[in-house]
Amino acid sequence: MAHALVNPDGLHDPVPFGYSHTAAVPAGTELVFVAGQYGSGPDGAVVSADFAEQVRQAFRNVGTALAAHGLDLSHVVQLRTYVVNHDVSKLGPIAGAVGEAWGTKPPTQTLIGVASLAAPDVLFEVEAVAARA
Repeated sequence: MAHALVNPDGLHDPVPFGYSHTAAVPAGTELVFVAGQYGSGPDGAVVSADFAEQVRQAFRNVGTALAAHGLDLSHVVQLRTYVVNHDVSKLGPIAGAVGEAWGTKPPTQTLIGVASLAAPDVLFEVEAVAARA
């Protein structure tokens, strides 16, 4: 793996919440940036009005984008997630989807609550940075 995830002593365990505190990427590593992905199918239409399903589909779309570069979700170093009308009830579905995708080694992640995204039916969007040694 091209990067190392570290959750230092003295900070809470972030893994149950779906992220890691730090990621170190070695010098000379190629970075791949994935633009915001949302819960869409190949036609660009949102696949479901259900928040949790939009989250899972957005992560699948990140995987599809990375595959075009010969990478997979294990290469992801950082996520930046955008949640429409964020409240605490949305943390569970996000952490669950991160757990499904990354298990006990989630990437770093920042969650940003927003009023809206590109289209009215888009409830979640995620950007990713991946690293290849």
